Amino acid sequence: MKLTKHEHACVVLEKGGESIVIDPGSFSDGAGDIISGASAILITHEHFDHVNEAAITAALDARPELRVYAPSSLAGTFGAHAGQFTAVSAGDSLAIAGFSVSVHGSTHAVIHPDIPVIPNVGYFVDDSVYHPGDAYFVPEVRVGTLLLPTSGPWMKLGEAADYVRAVRPGAVVQIHEMLLSDIGLGLAANLLGADGLTGLPLTQVPHGESITV
Repeated sequence: MKLTKHEHACVVLEKGGESIVIDPGSFSDGAGDIISGASAILITHEHFDHVNEAAITAALDARPELRVYAPSSLAGTFGAHAGQFTAVSAGDSLAIAGFSVSVHGSTHAVIHPDIPVIPNVGYFVDDSVYHPGDAYFVPEVRVGTLLLPTSGPWMKLGEAADYVRAVRPGAVVQIHEMLLSDIGLGLAANLLGADGLTGLPLTQVPHGESITV
């Protein structure tokens, strides 16, 4: 399976001529192009850095066959395209464009006690790749490749290290890194990488480039 990394938490997974996009957010100026060839869009939660509403709405307008899967809290956002929207929650198992997808977790990580907690789900694709959204929920599955958030107002790098230890994946790919400077990216690689707290290399994929997972 081919994984293409885009800005922040957005990735595209491809196989057999089909593709799914996870979390095309507003940090991706080219979100419309990223979505254009996709069979489906998976969204973990409602925050703008994971949902480019304008780009997704335009794609739904243009392509009646396109489907969006997301927590029910996003149903209103795409209410004009109710027939193209499927609400998902923990425990769901889906067949999407030739991919198997299971849904895990239910809530976003706590940012601050004064900020309400919102729904957040993680997606486990083809019994291999796990995208947790904005949460360090540990799924009860054997993860081949963990997409690891490494920046945000809800986390710290020590928690990221503990999360990798808890999930025990075969490989780790960095996501959710847009708030890090070059120095911060280097620190994350050192602290979370093979010679750091996790014992696994932290793969940092430049935006728009691809790897095989």
